[in-house]
Amino acid sequence: MTEDLDARAKRLDAAHVFHSWSAQGSLDPIVVAGGRGTTVWDHSGRRYLDFSSQLVNVNIGHQHPAVVRAIHEQADTLATIGPATANLTRGETARSIAARAPASLSKVFFTNGGADAIENAIRLARLHTGRDTVLSTYRSYHGNTGAAIVATGDWRRLPNEYARGHVHFFGPFLYRSEFWATTPEEESERALRHLERVIQSEGPEGIAAVLLESVPGTAGILLPPPGYLAGVRALCDRYGIVLILDEVMAGFGRTGRWFAFDGHDIEPDLIAFAKGVNSGYVPVGGVVISDEIAAGFDERVFPGGLTYSGHPLAAASIVAAVEAMEGEGIVENARRVGAEAIGPALAGLAERHEMIGEVRGEGVFWALDLVIDRRTREPVPATVVARLKAALVARGLLPFTAENRIHVVPPCVVTADEVAEAAAIYDEAFTEVARDIR
Repeated sequence: MTEDLDARAKRLDAAHVFHSWSAQGSLDPIVVAGGRGTTVWDHSGRRYLDFSSQLVNVNIGHQHPAVVRAIHEQADTLATIGPATANLTRGETARSIAARAPASLSKVFFTNGGADAIENAIRLARLHTGRDTVLSTYRSYHGNTGAAIVATGDWRRLPNEYARGHVHFFGPFLYRSEFWATTPEEESERALRHLERVIQSEGPEGIAAVLLESVPGTAGILLPPPGYLAGVRALCDRYGIVLILDEVMAGFGRTGRWFAFDGHDIEPDLIAFAKGVNSGYVPVGGVVISDEIAAGFDERVFPGGLTYSGHPLAAASIVAAVEAMEGEGIVENARRVGAEAIGPALAGLAERHEMIGEVRGEGVFWALDLVIDRRTREPVPATVVARLKAALVARGLLPFTAENRIHVVPPCVVTADEVAEAAAIYDEAFTEVARDIR
C-alpha cells in the first residue's frame, strides 16, 4: 500500500529534521500541507483554525494572493542580488517601512530575521555611544543569536550566555507586580523608579541602550501601563542612552496599530522589526535607524552586513504586504475585531472558567493567564497547559502556549465569526480539562 503524504511527512520529519526548543525524541508535530487566511490543513484535508499565526507572524493570513504574486513576479525579474547594489524593489521597501515610523527615523538596515535585527540594533547603539552595557527586562524574548538570547530575560538565556555586557531589570506587569503596586499608575511609577536605580547603579556612563519589546509578547502580552514607555524615553534622554524598541512580534498590525508604540507619544532611536512586516512569507527583518545615528556612519564604516540583506524576494513581499494591509484595512480590522469580538469573547470565557485568572491584550494580541487559584494567582502547571493544547488541537484549533498561558493571536484578517468559532472551541477545551483535573 502506498504511504500517504501525511505519514511520509511525519516519517521524514522524525528521521531528518532537528527542531528548535525541543527534546527531539518526544515530538509528534501536526502536518501542514496548505493554508489560506486563518486556516491551514494537512494532506488528508483536515482543517485547523490558526489562532497562533504560527509564531505570531502570519499577520496578513496564509497565502495572501497579492503577496504570493509579488514574490512570483520578483522571482521572474531578479531572484537575488547582493546588498552592495542599488535595487528599486529594496529602495521602495525601505521607503514603505520608514513612512510608517516617526519622521526622525528614515533609514532601514535589512537583516534575515528578528534575532539579527536585535544584534545589529545593539551593534549600532554600542558604536554610536561608545558604551557597552545593554539593559533589558527579565520578562522578554529577543531572539536566539549571541547578544539577542542574552538580552532575553526568560530561561532560554541561561544555557546560552556567551555575550558580554547585559544587565536585566523588571518591567511593569501589574497582575504579577514586583513592586507591590495596586494600580497601573503605581506600577508605571515604581517600575520607572526601579529602572532609574538600575541605571544609576550600573553607571550610566557605560550604558549603551535600553532594549524593550514595546509590548512583551512571548512573555505574556504585557501592555505597558500609562506613561511607562514615555518615562523610559525620558530616562534614556536624561542619561544619553539609546532606546531600542523591539517590534518584531508586536509590529505591523498585531496590536491594531502599525507599530505597537504608536499612541504612546514616544520616538525610539532604533526599531527592530521582522515577522509581521511580510507575515514570514520570505525570511526578513531589519532595523529602522534614527537620522542622528545613521549620520554617524556617513564617514565611518558600519562594521556589519549580511549576504541576503534586502533580498529582492523578501523586499517584494514586504511592499505587497504593506500595500495590501493598508488598502484592505487589515490593521484597522485587527483593532476593531480585538475590541468588538476577541476582548468580549475572552471576557466571557473568564466568567465561565475559574482557571482564567486574567485576560489582557489588544488588537489580535491577547493572553489568558491561567491559575490554580484566582486569589493567590498561582500559575497552573505545565501539564495542564499541555492538556489544554491537546484538547484544542483535537477540536481543530492551533493554539500558541507559553508557560501558564494561552495566547490568542490569530492573523489580523480574522473575522468576528471565526472568533466566535474559536471561542466555542476554547470553551469546550477548558470545560473538558477542568472536569478531568478536579
